[in-house]
Amino acid sequence: MSSEISQSYRYIVRSPDVRDGHARVEGTRIAVHDVIGLLQNGENVESITTTCFPTLTKAQVYECLAYYEDHRGEVDLLVARQMALDQR
Repeated sequence: MSSEISQSYRYIVRSPDVRDGHARVEGTRIAVHDVIGLLQNGENVESITTTCFPTLTKAQVYECLAYYEDHRGEVDLLVARQMALDQR
């Protein structure tokens, strides 16, 4: 039995010409770090799918969380950069 963990995601893609190549929800310009930043600032899955990004499904938000668990350092850095830009 293999101990490898698959790192393929149904809803998460990267495109060099969209959002600087950062991981995003397929079919949107919404980056994983956008969703994670909202969650870190008090939003929840329900509010993200009804208010913040009503075009996202709960499954897409949960997949952003799964991606985050596998790429925490990368996403935390992008969230921090975004927050720094927002404070300017």
